[in-house]
Amino acid sequence: MSGSIIIIGAGQAGVQTAEALRAGGFAGSITLLGNEAYGPYHRPPLSKAWLAGEMDSAQLVMRAPEVLARKAIELRTNVSVSAIDRAAKLVTLSDGSTLPYTGLVLATGATPRSLPLPGGDAQGVFALRSRIEASAIAERMAVCIEKQLPVIVIGGGFIGLEVAATARKKGLSVTVLEAAPRLLGRVLAPVLSDWYANLHRCHGAALVMDARIAAIETDAQNTVTGVRMADGQVYPAGLVVVGIGVAANDQLAQAAGLACERGIVVDACGRTSDPVIVAAGDCTARRLTDGSLLRLESVQNATEQGKSAAAALLGIDKPFTATPWFWSDQYDKKLQMAGLSMGADQWAVRGDMAAGSFSVYHFKGEQLLAVDSVNASKDHLLARKLLDAGVSPTVAQAGDLGFDLAGLLGQ
Repeated sequence: MSGSIIIIGAGQAGVQTAEALRAGGFAGSITLLGNEAYGPYHRPPLSKAWLAGEMDSAQLVMRAPEVLARKAIELRTNVSVSAIDRAAKLVTLSDGSTLPYTGLVLATGATPRSLPLPGGDAQGVFALRSRIEASAIAERMAVCIEKQLPVIVIGGGFIGLEVAATARKKGLSVTVLEAAPRLLGRVLAPVLSDWYANLHRCHGAALVMDARIAAIETDAQNTVTGVRMADGQVYPAGLVVVGIGVAANDQLAQAAGLACERGIVVDACGRTSDPVIVAAGDCTARRLTDGSLLRLESVQNATEQGKSAAAALLGIDKPFTATPWFWSDQYDKKLQMAGLSMGADQWAVRGDMAAGSFSVYHFKGEQLLAVDSVNASKDHLLARKLLDAGVSPTVAQAGDLGFDLAGLLGQ
């Protein structure tokens, strides 16, 4: 198959799509457009090993330009796309030049939500999405260490808590301000949410739930000095990291008239509402068979959607149907999540929460929906097999360490 495929976005989804196209026998030109100065790099370490200074630049690289070149994938960095002309099958770049395509891949990712408060744009206030932002946060942390200034994290989600854990490991004073009644309330069962709150408190982080923030306090140079709450209390800060979620980068798709709803709407194969345009990764919202939309923000989703999108451009149906999984490292604890726990109405804990190695099994009725494992990798791998096979233990079996869950797969 020949032609010209343009991929907008040089992250995990874009790279995976390009490589899957080549592996699938596509012989035409592939151009990978990235809007950053860097080539493709791994994002998960940014809030952990990279921020902690435990990883160098070479380790962060996902695919070196020469590796892509050997596969005849042209990488162009520092390139922004301003428009898509679907009728003419052209993309317009910010410098006014155009590129023709026979197939187009949207792998535009997502953007952190900004803090809509006075002082939200002050120096020393950061979101974390890119390598540049992570490096800036690390530099500011170094200033906080030197001057003994505290760190405030706004948002008790995964990014915020990973940054908080990294800052505490560096010896910084950390306060997490969370608007909800508990940490990770949208994704974790209360028993696990409470366990994580205790983990952070045991490591010296202060947690404020139901936090109502009024403004970011600054000095005469517009540098952050603190966070003022609605009740007037001020938490001093030399660094504020905002982790209040992301929004899909679907502006190009919307302007081009593609179906969008909380992201670029795609089917299980990554197809958009235009037959020659596919999308993959954090920019997408997948339409499920019941009509609902599913947004997944993970490396696995970007990887698998990239494979599906490449197959679709090659005229092959390869739906992404594997059990979703995700991980988060905080202090010396690795959380590994398998499945989607939305709608769960009962839970079973397997293992010893006090010892820090256990799993929480999520059920709706007697149907297993998801398993969240902490420092229990074998549980996680087994959970993925159970969920992929559609096999459910009972709630009692899941909570009984003496019961052989693996044996259910042989039945």
